[in-house]
Amino acid sequence: MADHQLAASAPNGRAPGRRSRAHGAAEPRPEAQAVDLGRLVEHLGYFVRRAQLWIFADFIRTLAAIDIRPAQYSVLLLIEANPGSSQAALSQTLGIERARLVRLLDGLEARRFVRRRQSRSDRRSHILSLTPHGRSALARIKVMADAHERRLAQKVGARNRRTLLRLLAVFACG
Repeated sequence: MADHQLAASAPNGRAPGRRSRAHGAAEPRPEAQAVDLGRLVEHLGYFVRRAQLWIFADFIRTLAAIDIRPAQYSVLLLIEANPGSSQAALSQTLGIERARLVRLLDGLEARRFVRRRQSRSDRRSHILSLTPHGRSALARIKVMADAHERRLAQKVGARNRRTLLRLLAVFACG
């Protein structure tokens, strides 16, 4: 298959092997079909998105036993690196809208990973810290996340991984 071609999903828009509601039987899996991406091969956003899908799927699969998603992991790492930071600072740094971050923190707090306390200097703000249980869980999570990062390095090569980190940091840091 050429670099600019990918296997297409089922022509009916359903995932291969998905059951039809009308008949209850599994539909046959169509043969993978080569699709010419045309000018899409010139669009960085397309490949960044495809990379993100692969990376997130591998991360989620790797950390399934602990049930940690990429955004939760990012939040835990930032709280660890910046104890006492505010929800607003995390929201801005990670590009997560505040309402979504509040729900995410609710889940981490329910799991006893994170503690929110009202700020003494600004009663509208909450400061965040890891609980002892959260620090312990994060240590285990990091080991699993490191295995995920090693798989990424195997896929693209260690040197290319470092280059990608440096290049993509331009978008994350400015």
